[in-house]
Amino acid sequence: MNHLEAQLDYPFADTLPEPGHTLEVAPGVRWLRMGLPFALNHINLWLLEDEQADAVGKLQRGWTIVDCGISNDNTRASWEQIFAHELGGLPVLRVIATHCHPDHVGLSQWLCQRWQAPLYMSTGEYGFARLMSAGLPGADGPSMIPHFRRHGVTDPAMLTQLEARKSYYPTLVPAVPESFHRLQDGKSISIKGRQWQIITGFGHSPEHVALYCQDIATLISGDMVLPRISTNVSVFAIEPESDAVGAFLESLQKFMPLPASTLVLPSHGKPFRGLHTRITQLTEHHAERLAEVKAACAIPQSAADIVPIMFKRELDMHQLTFALGEALAHLHRLWIAGELKRQCDADGIFRFIRVA
Repeated sequence: MNHLEAQLDYPFADTLPEPGHTLEVAPGVRWLRMGLPFALNHINLWLLEDEQADAVGKLQRGWTIVDCGISNDNTRASWEQIFAHELGGLPVLRVIATHCHPDHVGLSQWLCQRWQAPLYMSTGEYGFARLMSAGLPGADGPSMIPHFRRHGVTDPAMLTQLEARKSYYPTLVPAVPESFHRLQDGKSISIKGRQWQIITGFGHSPEHVALYCQDIATLISGDMVLPRISTNVSVFAIEPESDAVGAFLESLQKFMPLPASTLVLPSHGKPFRGLHTRITQLTEHHAERLAEVKAACAIPQSAADIVPIMFKRELDMHQLTFALGEALAHLHRLWIAGELKRQCDADGIFRFIRVA
C-alpha cells in the first residue's frame, strides 16, 4: 500500500469476492469482480436488490446489474456462475452502464437479451457506445492515425500497430442494445424504493454516470473516483481539442458535498471511505503533472515528447494510446488556460511551448 492509499479506509481490508460469487458491501448491494485481458486486470461490478411493477402493475422482485464486463467467453461464463449461485432464483430486471468503455458496456447486449431487461445509460455514453461498436468513421480506427501523427507519433512500426487496433472496440463491444432508458444528471433512479442520485462526470468519458444513495451513504463511483490509480483523462481523435483534464477536475467537485462517511464503490480497486481525501489527492496529482508538463515546455514539445516525462515505465500499445491521450490532455489544459501556446511545425506536428 502506498502512502496515499494509507490515507484511505478500506472497510473490507483485503477481502475480495470469490470467483462466481458476490460479497455484500451495503444493504442490498453486492460486489462481484470480472477479469480483464489488460494490465488493469479486473473490473468491479455491482448487483442491487430491486423490485419493479410488471405490465399489469404487480411488483416483481429481482436485480439491477451495474456495469457489464467485456464481451468474451470468460466473462459470459462468470456471469452464468453468478446467475446460478447468487440471484436466489430471481430475474435481472434492468442493466445500468456507467459509461461507454468496453469493460463497462461490452456485454450489455448479451445481458439485456439474456434477461429481456432494458439498458439504462446517459445519452452521451449510449451514443458513443453505439457509434464505436458500429466502427463508424470518427469513433476510432483510421481517424486515429492522423491524430497520433499530428501529435508526434512517427515511428512506422508503432503506426502499424495502431492501424491494427482500428477494430479494437467492436471486438470487445460487438453490439449495444438498440434502445435505452436515459439517465440524467441531478435526477434519481428508484431501486427497491431507494433513490439513487445521478451524478454525471466528464473528462474520462462523454457523460459518465455515478450513483449515490443517501439512505445507505453509498456511492457507485464507476471510473470517476478510483482509490489506487488516477482515472485516465485523454484527448482522442473524435474530439481533438477537448479540455479533458479541466472537465475532469471540475467534475470531481460535484462529489465534494457528499458525506465524509460515504462508502465508495469504484470500478477498479477496493471499496473505500475517504472520498474527500481522495478527491484532494487526485486534484494535487493533476496539479503536479501540469507543473511537470509546463516545465518541460520551456522548449517546444509534442504530446509524444511528453509521454516519457509523465510515464517513466515501459508501456505496451494499449497503454501507450491512453498515455499519449493523457499527455495531450495536460498540454491542452495549459494551452486553454493561456499558459502554453501551440504551433504547427513544418513537419505537420503540433508542439507546445510556454508563454513568455
